[in-house]
Amino acid sequence: MSRAISLAAEIALAHRLADAARAEILPHFRSGLASEAKGDATPVTIADRSAEEAMRRILKAEVPQDSVHGEEFGVEEGRSGRQWVLDPIDGTTAFLAGRATFGTLIALLVDGFPVLGMIDQPVQGERWLGVAGQGTTFNGQPVTTRSCRELAGATVATTGPQYFSQQEGEVFMALAAKTDHKRMVMGGDCYNYACLASGHIDVVCEAGLKLHDFAALVPVVEGAGGLMCDWNGDPLHAGSEGHVLALGDPARLEDVLEAMGGQG
Repeated sequence: MSRAISLAAEIALAHRLADAARAEILPHFRSGLASEAKGDATPVTIADRSAEEAMRRILKAEVPQDSVHGEEFGVEEGRSGRQWVLDPIDGTTAFLAGRATFGTLIALLVDGFPVLGMIDQPVQGERWLGVAGQGTTFNGQPVTTRSCRELAGATVATTGPQYFSQQEGEVFMALAAKTDHKRMVMGGDCYNYACLASGHIDVVCEAGLKLHDFAALVPVVEGAGGLMCDWNGDPLHAGSEGHVLALGDPARLEDVLEAMGGQG
C-alpha cells in the first residue's frame, strides 16, 4: 500500500470522528469518574463508550456500507471491503490517572491493510494524520522521524512491563540492553508512536496489541519515514498477532531483530 491513494473524503471524515470523540472525552478528563473492569481485566469508562458511540453514529450515517471494528462494541460487518477501526481511548489507565498521554485512534483498512491512520490527543489538541503514499502531518504540518546511526544511541519505549509475558519481557530487555537504556521510556500507549513519528523516540516495542491498538499507528509512523512491523519484521495487517515494532529509522531493523534474538 505504498502508492498514493485519493482519500480526501475519508480524511475529512476521520477529522469529524476525532472531533466527535474529543467532545465526549474532554468533560470526563480528571473528573474522578468511575471505571469498571472488562473481561480481560482492562479498565473501561463512560468516556470510552460514549466516544465510540459518537463515532459509530457518524459512520453509520455517512458510510453504512463500510465495516466498523471498535474496541468497546466489537465488529459490525459491511459490504465494501473497507473497515474503520476505532479505539476511543487508547490508554484508559493513563486517562484515569489524569495523564494526557492517551489518544483516540482511528484507522481505515482496505482489504485488511491500514491506508489511513489518525492519533488524536484531545487534552493537548494534538492530531497526527497518516495516509498511504503521503507524508504524515501533525496539526496540519509535516513531520518526520529522526535518523539513528546506531542502536546503542537509540531511545526505546514501551507502555509497560506488565503487558509482556516472561518470555516477551526477556526479549524486550535484550533489545533494551543494546540501546541507550538510561533514556528508556515507560508508559505512553499510542503517544509513544506519535512521538516517534515526530522524531523524539527511536524504537517502540510492544506485545499483546489488538487490531484497534495498532491499525491507526501504521500509516502515521510510515508516512513520517519510519517502519512498523511484527517481531519477525513482517508487515502489520488485520491478522497480525500483536507483537509490534516501530522504528523511526528503518535502517536499524536488522539491528533490532538481531538484538531481540529473532524472537517472533
